[in-house]
Amino acid sequence: MLAKQKLDRINELAKKAKTSGLTAEETIEQAKLRREYIQAFRKAMTDMLHTVTVIDPNGNDVTPKKLKESQRRRLH
Repeated sequence: MLAKQKLDRINELAKKAKTSGLTAEETIEQAKLRREYIQAFRKAMTDMLHTVTVIDPNGNDVTPKKLKESQRRRLH
């Protein structure tokens, strides 16, 4: 995930935006930090999904084909 300092800065800028507003530089910084956060979140979510196997109540593997294919591609 993102470094704690960056998360703290995102929160600081969000709070400032609600209270006194942001300068042009701060607005650009906020947008950049948000993009980094979203990119890190998506990567973490994708990595987590690649470890998932879906099993039905009868014990059958019912993992969606698209996920299985993605998992196979990731291994090679």
